[in-house]
Amino acid sequence: MIIGYTSGVYDLFHVGHVNLLRNAKAMCDKLVVGVTVDELVSYKGKQPVIPYHERIEVVRSCKYVDVAIPQNNMDKAASAQKNHASYLFVGDDWYETDKWKEHEADLAKVDCKVIYFPYTKGTSSSLINETLIKLRG
Repeated sequence: MIIGYTSGVYDLFHVGHVNLLRNAKAMCDKLVVGVTVDELVSYKGKQPVIPYHERIEVVRSCKYVDVAIPQNNMDKAASAQKNHASYLFVGDDWYETDKWKEHEADLAKVDCKVIYFPYTKGTSSSLINETLIKLRG
């Protein structure tokens, strides 16, 4: 059985999230999705619009997701290893960044390969949030 893993905040769930999850599920038998807990989002200097307990339910309801779990830290290799993942999926907006070069090296040590999918242009939770703020004045 091929297990894949991906993680994210999944705030203001949108078609870019669906595209990533659909593409990921097409490459594995079981897709495990880590949903970032509110405390970790805050640590990264952001504030989610939708609380964690609602975001994880939205992700769980997506037909491409087999298991949704809390993401409590940024250790991608530990998460991949814990979930026995052969692949870790991420958007290609991270491709060739210093941060993800490090993640790739760490993941290789636990026999997990990073797969980059095309980033969905024109949509993001940040963009949706900015648009809502402008619309509401």
